Amino acid sequence: MLFNSYEFVFLFLPISFLIYFYLNKKKLVTSSKIFLVAASLVFYSWWNIVYLPLLLASMLFNFFVGQSLGKNKTKSMLTFGILGNITLLGYFKYTDFFISNFNWAFNKDVNLLHLALPLAISYFTFQQIAFLVDSYRGETKEYNFLNYALFLTFFPQLLMGPIMHHKEIIPQFQTRWKSFINWQNISLGLFIFSIGLAKKTLLGDPLTDYAQFAFDFAQNLSPVEAWYASVSYVLSYYFDLSGYADMAVGVGRMFNIDIPKNFNSPYKARNFADYWKRWHITLSRFLGDYIYKSLGGNQKLAIVMYMNIMITFFVSGFWHGAGWNFIVWGLLNGIFVVMAHMMKRAHLKMNLYVAWSLMFMGLILTRILFVSNNFSDAWYVSTTLFDISNFRFSDLYYIDPYMQSFYIVLALGLAVGAKNSMEIAENFKPNTKYMFYTIILLVASLFTFSSAKEFLYFQF
Repeated sequence: MLFNSYEFVFLFLPISFLIYFYLNKKKLVTSSKIFLVAASLVFYSWWNIVYLPLLLASMLFNFFVGQSLGKNKTKSMLTFGILGNITLLGYFKYTDFFISNFNWAFNKDVNLLHLALPLAISYFTFQQIAFLVDSYRGETKEYNFLNYALFLTFFPQLLMGPIMHHKEIIPQFQTRWKSFINWQNISLGLFIFSIGLAKKTLLGDPLTDYAQFAFDFAQNLSPVEAWYASVSYVLSYYFDLSGYADMAVGVGRMFNIDIPKNFNSPYKARNFADYWKRWHITLSRFLGDYIYKSLGGNQKLAIVMYMNIMITFFVSGFWHGAGWNFIVWGLLNGIFVVMAHMMKRAHLKMNLYVAWSLMFMGLILTRILFVSNNFSDAWYVSTTLFDISNFRFSDLYYIDPYMQSFYIVLALGLAVGAKNSMEIAENFKPNTKYMFYTIILLVASLFTFSSAKEFLYFQF
C-alpha cells in the first residue's frame, strides 16, 4: 500500500488509528499491539501477499536466534543468524547477478531465475541483523515475541525505513502515556506527513518523469538534455526518499512514536563525508556501527582507515542493487569520502561555493551511474555533459525546458536554501496558520493520486 493513495489516507490510516487507541483506552494493551501488528501485515500484504510468509518466517527465525544469543552469547550462533539473513537476501536479490556473471566468466548458458524482489527485504534484513549483533553484545533486553514483531513490522517504517534499533521503538510502545491520543502529536504528525506527501507527489514524481523519459533515450541526449535529466534525477531521488521518511515520521508521531529522522538537508553539504552524514542517516548509521566499526573504524594509520571506508561503501553499493553499476557507484562514493578525509587531515579548506559546486557535481556523476541501465549509457551521459562542441538550446526533444526549469529551480531552492521538514517542525504550533499549511499541502497532493507512483527505493 502506498502512502500516496486514497486507500491509505482515507481508509487504512484512520481505521488503524481509531481501533488502536480505542483498544488502549479500554486498557486492552496487548490486544492493541496485536491489532497494530496485524494491521502492519495487512499494509505489507496489500502490495503482494505472496511474500507475507517470507516476512513472517524471517521474523520468527531472528527472534529465536536473538533469544538464544541473549542467553548464550556464542559467535557460532551469531554467525548462523547473520548467514541466515544474508542467504535469504542473497537468494532473492543477487542470484541472477551471480548467474549472469558466472555465464559471462565461463561462457555458460545457465538460465536466470528472474526472481521478483520481495518488498522491503533489504530493510527488514538489515534491521534484524542489527538486532542480532546487539543481542550478542548484550545490548538487548528480554523482549517477548509481540514486542519484537511490533518493532519489525510497525507499518510507517516497514517498507523503506528508517532502519531502526530495537531500543528506539520497543520502549516507546511500553510507555503508558503513549497509549493515549495526543492531539498535539496528531496535528504535528499530520503537518509533517503533509510535507512529505507534497515532496513526493508535487516535486519528486514530476522530476522523476522528466528524468526517466530522457534516460530511456540516454544515448540520444544532447548536452543540455543530459544536464536537465541528470539534475532532475539528483533532485527527484532526494524528494522521493526524504518525502517517504517525512511521511513515516509523521504517521509515527500520530501514534505517539518518535521515528528517527533520515535526512538532514544533505544537499547543503560541502563534501561527501558530510553528505553521507546527512543522507539516509539510519543506513549510514547501520553501515558505520556494524561494518565500519567492525573493521576497526577510525585508525591512526590513515591507509587502514581509508580501506575501511572503501569496504563499507562497497557493501553500501552492493546493498543498493545487484549490478556492477551499483558496486562502482558505492566505490566512487567511497573515493569521494576518502578525499574529504584526506583534505581534513591535511588541513585544506576550499571556498564554500567551490566546495559545494564540486560536491554537487559529484552527486550528478554518481547519480548518473546509479540510474543508468548500463555502463555505456552512464559513460555517454557523463561525457555528454562536457561536450561543449554540441552545446545547443534548440531541438530539445527529450526534455521540457520550461516546465523542467521551473521544477529544478524550485526543488534546488528548497533543498539548498530552505529549512528542512524537521527544522520547520521544531517551530510547529497547533494553530490556524499551520492547519492552513497542512490542508493546502494535503489537498494539492490528493489531486495527484490518480497518477500515483511507487517510491523509487521500492526496487531496493
